[in-house]
Amino acid sequence: MSPVSHNTPSRRVQVRERILAALTESATLADHETLALRIDQLLAEVFEDEPALQPQPALIDQGNEDSRVVVTGIGVVTPLGNDLETFWQGLAEGRSGVGPITLCDPGDATTTIAAEVRNFDARDYMDAKEARRVSRGTQFAIAAARMALDDARFTIDDSNRYDTGALIACGSTSPPDTEAAAKILFERGASRISPFYITSALPNMPSCQVAIHLGLMGYNTTIATACAASAQAIGEAAEVIRRGDATVMLAGGTEAPICRLTLASFGAIRALSTRNHDPAGASRPFDAERDGFVLGEGAGVLVLESLAHARRRGARIYAEIIGYASTCDAHHVTAPHPNGDGAARAIVRAMARARITPQQVDYINAHATGTPTGDVAETLAIKTAFGEYASSVPISATKSMIGHLTSAAGVVEAAATLLAMQHQFIPPTINLTNPDPQCDLDYVPQHGRPAAIRIAMSNSFGFGGINSVLVLQRADYIQ
Repeated sequence: MSPVSHNTPSRRVQVRERILAALTESATLADHETLALRIDQLLAEVFEDEPALQPQPALIDQGNEDSRVVVTGIGVVTPLGNDLETFWQGLAEGRSGVGPITLCDPGDATTTIAAEVRNFDARDYMDAKEARRVSRGTQFAIAAARMALDDARFTIDDSNRYDTGALIACGSTSPPDTEAAAKILFERGASRISPFYITSALPNMPSCQVAIHLGLMGYNTTIATACAASAQAIGEAAEVIRRGDATVMLAGGTEAPICRLTLASFGAIRALSTRNHDPAGASRPFDAERDGFVLGEGAGVLVLESLAHARRRGARIYAEIIGYASTCDAHHVTAPHPNGDGAARAIVRAMARARITPQQVDYINAHATGTPTGDVAETLAIKTAFGEYASSVPISATKSMIGHLTSAAGVVEAAATLLAMQHQFIPPTINLTNPDPQCDLDYVPQHGRPAAIRIAMSNSFGFGGINSVLVLQRADYIQ
């Protein structure tokens, strides 16, 4: 196949323009757009050897160390453990963090199980008085941020605080606090509402409280794109560093949604597993008997910094973020595109930015929530993006063990991916005992396996059709 010139119009473009001009001389704009779409579909079938007519993503500058972004610290609060060692051990051994709900009385909810964070004491990370004034999700975020900084061996002081920022995703603005405040309002009146409720409920509070507690005076914002939020937070925080608005960013997400309101809300759209009799077996991505996701809670924070800054201070580097992309299905508020179209585009764009081919990806941490439609759509997306290599790349779903941490899912799964690269071991997809015939790829069922992982991908897809994909390269291969 001869290369396609980017300086002169290709045969595809020339033919398209001539057909479109001939057919739309007197057409309306709507007719023009419809015809253009159909022409593109036909041309795609005829000109298989030419690139699709889509905007191409900007490549990440791999020659400038100030614009290359690396991960130097990880902090997690999860249903499998609240430190890296315990978290990784649980993943590698294929343990489930799901159990009966203890944080609240589920009442008449159809689901009575969840993946709760256990043995967490906020006073280990902040003053007891301050802990009472912030939400559980914010407590998680502060704890994860402190652990990430400790892991990175990075101390905040006057020499760096103005160039260090935070981007902590948070989606549902503390439903337990909202539920409790509503109960007080309707039973005891407006005068009894806590003055700290509103600052617990605002979605930017985790990011702001992390900055306040750690003294970060640089860039600060949040992202609230549901289940894709913390993966987007990592990708966008990397962009903040690339454009020079920060040298170091604390990026991640947090969520503590477990309460009757959330259980009832997700139950109303039939999103949750009702396998209450078997908590450990309830989260079963890609399995024929899956019946929804298991709600979880937790947080994760990564320390990101420019490669130049990391090398100057002699930092230990986990990996480089070599690719990132985000797209929208524009299809449905809860259901993914049935063919995985938006997810496939995000995967392709992330690989394009990273300058890699599908054959170079050694592991995929799947979004894989365990919903009937979502797992099939992701399988189709991977097949579309990876082509014939789709059946060769190992894929696993860590949600099978930790449940769905919603806005914190992306960062905790990115952390799992980073640890998989560090240990050269792929964690399993547990509970995959009866594979769905439509989900026929290598999902590393039941038991993890050793693997040489140089480049890995982490997928995160959220309500509203938001798709975010991260591509990571192991530190050993950074040049």
